[in-house]
Amino acid sequence: MKITIGTRGSKLALWQAYFVEEQLKAAGAETAIKIIHTKGDKILDRSLSKIGSKGVFTEELEEQLRSGEIDIAVHSAKDLQSRLDDDFEIIAFTEREEVNDVLVSHKEITLQDQITIGTSSTRRVAMLRAYYPQVKIVDMRGNLQTRIGKMENGDCDALLLAYAGVHRMGYHDLIKEKINVKQFTPAVGQGSVAIETSKSLPTEKKELIIAACNDPQTEICLRAERSFLKEINGGCSIPVFGYAHWFDDYLLELNAGIISLDGQKVIRVSTLLDDPIKLGKDSAEKLLNSGGKEILDEIKQQLS
Repeated sequence: MKITIGTRGSKLALWQAYFVEEQLKAAGAETAIKIIHTKGDKILDRSLSKIGSKGVFTEELEEQLRSGEIDIAVHSAKDLQSRLDDDFEIIAFTEREEVNDVLVSHKEITLQDQITIGTSSTRRVAMLRAYYPQVKIVDMRGNLQTRIGKMENGDCDALLLAYAGVHRMGYHDLIKEKINVKQFTPAVGQGSVAIETSKSLPTEKKELIIAACNDPQTEICLRAERSFLKEINGGCSIPVFGYAHWFDDYLLELNAGIISLDGQKVIRVSTLLDDPIKLGKDSAEKLLNSGGKEILDEIKQQLS
């Protein structure tokens, strides 16, 4: 059985594709990798919020899923939009790595210092403004290697990144600080690789992919987070966050929230439940009813 894997072309995206490929080969599949360049990869002179957040890293891959040119699309789970078109589904989430954001630098510095930090994430910008108002923030787009190169050339003192990507690319020695998730709660899906397919993909292929690649414990957590994100209707330009983890053998805890663009208002909720989809929906409802709707409306108005 041959499975064609679609991926973006950055080194990190290719790491993810090769990682999935290894698992599929171990399960007996024949594989091929096809590199697809997305709008988010091509437009680097504008922030994500200015080029439109929906499908910015996925639209071109989905076109080839729909046409049958590829069987699966491999994504960083945090890059996936909250709502998929009706003919697509996510069938697997790989085992999650550490979810923390990290401060990366070639200098000996910390977040307490008066430094310039590069990031393109509205969530990270808002949280820096809330918790570390002394730092200067510059917009920093591009793949991981490009951003590290810009940092070393003096565009900023440090970068704020996801631990998983830094670790996978071998830059662990540049990590100066791992930030506590209770304060810097990560983006939905951070740390896991998601596998998207067309619903028309043959069942035997889907079953092989799920058996080879899906981590059930991670999947349940990410289903809860994505249920929350879908209910909020937040894209990657909206600074919402959510992290689900196992509270015990039966219950999930979802810590989620929203923060205003200037960092001045933040609302957090924490909910326990055994049903991941209901957990996400209940958390979103609780957040919106606790003042989150006003912050969300304000953000959308500012970004429009």
